[in-house]
Amino acid sequence: MEYLASDRIAIIDLASGEVNEEPYPDGLCQEKIGGAGVNLALYQQHQDGEPIVLGAGLFTGSMVPGSDLGVVTAKSPLTGTVCHAPLTQYAGMELKYSGFDYIVIKGAAASPKYLWVHDGIADLEDAADLWGQDVWAACEAVRANMGDELIQVLGAGPAAEQGSDLAALMINYWPSGDRFGLGRALAAKNLKLIALRGLGLLEIAEPEDFAAQCLELLGAVKGGAWAGKKGLADLAAGLGQQALADWLAPLVHRHRASFNTPFAANTFLFLEADPSQLSEPPAPEPGVLVGDLAALAGLQGLGLSAAEAGQVLGQCAHLGLDPAGVAAAAAAAGVKDAAGLMAGLATIKGPVPGLSGPLAPAAPAGALFGLAQSADPAWRARRQALAYLFGLDPLFMLMAPELSEEKLLELVGLGIGLEIGPEALDAAVAGIG
Repeated sequence: MEYLASDRIAIIDLASGEVNEEPYPDGLCQEKIGGAGVNLALYQQHQDGEPIVLGAGLFTGSMVPGSDLGVVTAKSPLTGTVCHAPLTQYAGMELKYSGFDYIVIKGAAASPKYLWVHDGIADLEDAADLWGQDVWAACEAVRANMGDELIQVLGAGPAAEQGSDLAALMINYWPSGDRFGLGRALAAKNLKLIALRGLGLLEIAEPEDFAAQCLELLGAVKGGAWAGKKGLADLAAGLGQQALADWLAPLVHRHRASFNTPFAANTFLFLEADPSQLSEPPAPEPGVLVGDLAALAGLQGLGLSAAEAGQVLGQCAHLGLDPAGVAAAAAAAGVKDAAGLMAGLATIKGPVPGLSGPLAPAAPAGALFGLAQSADPAWRARRQALAYLFGLDPLFMLMAPELSEEKLLELVGLGIGLEIGPEALDAAVAGIG
């Protein structure tokens, strides 16, 4: 495909070690849009190899507000069904610019490997020294080896290597939002991690009109119901969970937004230092980045203090565990104290309750910042499907009705020079849901 794409799909056969390429056809984009739609088509094409498919949405890495999302599609070890999990922060953007629009990883390696994707090249590398390392150590080792701190690392931690139900796919040091145990699926292939880096450029069919429309949309969404808000405490309050916001607030140090997403949904908590200080303290890691309101709510529900919850979140990050799943499993097992929870993290069991459908949930149910439609399950499901097709942040799609389907389809025409109408969009949404 000529525009908003690299026009290449990588096929990685771990069993043979072969790396092949095929073109990304226009017809696949017109029928499936992108992201989860194309991922699923590629999964079905290669399903004999039980593939893990990485893909970027149509607008991932572009000027469209909220265009941070990449998607990983695989069979969930938890549910036994095919699912789609989000790649936010800067991982989706780096995938888009890596030189491949989609990466199909099939089979299993005979010994530990990692996949290094950069500038249109996909290499399988030996990971014997990385196997057994925690998430942070493995991420730092790959970045140091390549001499590039901007490499985005999708990894599996020790929990995944040990077959934990709750082993999540991680992004660099932190959970990705995966609820389906896809870290375990990665480790089952003897694949420790996927490192992504790219300096590619995206061509646009009508660049001036596309940019003008994106800037107009950016102005509209910045005046939305969440204007002036940031971070998980404001998000909790915006969902009517003021007690959770108050519980968290004393530890809040700063906030971080994902690529080109106006709402900073990731909050950094200081656990070992005064949150009010501006400079970083000398400790190697004084806190924890949190982007999952469900995890915080679950840990608060166990009776933990915010500081205790932060310690649990930090350990989950090192081990490669889904913290929301950990909180739910702890509640089911009757674990109510931080010490007991921390001691049992290595052996905690799933499955995670509340998983319905193929898409990882972006936010707890309820109206966000007073937006009545965001409390409607049907509206939310539709918006999540659109996010996973177009490559837009799933949480931000619930907060920004200004990103209407009409506007998105108009941007499709300006961006790729192909017409995709409402009927084709309906079919693509139905195809992933």
